[in-house]
Amino acid sequence: MRNNNMRRIVVKIGSNVLTRADGRPDITHMAQIVGQVAEIRAHGNQVVLVSSGAVACGRSMVSPGSGLDAVGCRQVFSAVGQIKLLNIYSAMFAEYGITVGQVLTQKDNFANRRAYLNQRSCIDALLESGVLPILNENDTTSLTELMFTDNDELAGLVASMTDASQLIILSNVDGIFTGDPSDPSSKLIKRVLPGDDLSGVIVTRKSGFGRGGMGTKYGVARRLAAEGVDVVIANGVRPDILRAVVLDDMDAPDTPCTHFVAADTDISPVRRWLARSTSFAKGAIHVNAKAAEMLLSDRAVSLLPVGATAIDGSFDEGDIVAVINPDGRRIAVGRAACDADTARAALGHHGERPLIHYDYLFIE
Repeated sequence: MRNNNMRRIVVKIGSNVLTRADGRPDITHMAQIVGQVAEIRAHGNQVVLVSSGAVACGRSMVSPGSGLDAVGCRQVFSAVGQIKLLNIYSAMFAEYGITVGQVLTQKDNFANRRAYLNQRSCIDALLESGVLPILNENDTTSLTELMFTDNDELAGLVASMTDASQLIILSNVDGIFTGDPSDPSSKLIKRVLPGDDLSGVIVTRKSGFGRGGMGTKYGVARRLAAEGVDVVIANGVRPDILRAVVLDDMDAPDTPCTHFVAADTDISPVRRWLARSTSFAKGAIHVNAKAAEMLLSDRAVSLLPVGATAIDGSFDEGDIVAVINPDGRRIAVGRAACDADTARAALGHHGERPLIHYDYLFIE
């Protein structure tokens, strides 16, 4: 059982931290990070790694067939690179007496509640067994339309799922600046309080090897901090940056990073899952004005068929669905209590079971 005094920290390591300019693994930087993670664990913390780098590793090892499209090439790179990347991690952490376990995941595992809970149980079991989980997207099976935006999105979902107290995103920049980080006049923003809007200063340029950029990092950090999780964006290439953020004072002037301060909130695990699942909706339930008004009120109400006007898409019981008001605006997401065909048959009827029970409804 998890010790309530034990901190659970998710560390996301970006491709530009793990790979050299030629795409090969940067053993020096990897060794530095591994040593810091080992020290953080030695202080009684649990650590979950979300690691990029598999595709970059594979790209340096194999030339895919000329007839393959972008998805096929990515599958080849991932299949080859995952083995190399995990072997490096395994050997490095073994020097500190730490066993690692690989968890490959995909977007569907976060959309289905049963798969979500099974995945969470797997990570909990690894942590309770003293194993360091290393997560990455399973690029060998993920198609373009079902892929995470990048591993920043995955890291945010993992931090929420595992009830982490902190997410640390390691990139190749110190954090968010007031302008372009390459501009000497730009200043590092050290602290971001709940409600602060930095969208006007985000530079959206993507990294050399990864899929994401600072825009995704900012979006993940802001949403997760609103759920009550501390988020730090820092430069993983800097020596001892993890140690400074976790074991020293992350807000000290000489610790370069951007700290998104966690909001003081208490969201249930189910609603936290729903809050992070808005992009996974398999369909939509349209409601009339009265039903929309009831859902947005302070009362705890379920969504009943009598208030529904139309069903979009094809979904099964347990899938995530959006709730749309008469103006076409999404006002909630929830876990469907029945499949789409059953919902259509019950539209407008009194005395039927809820389409979404209150316990599985998140009002936006």
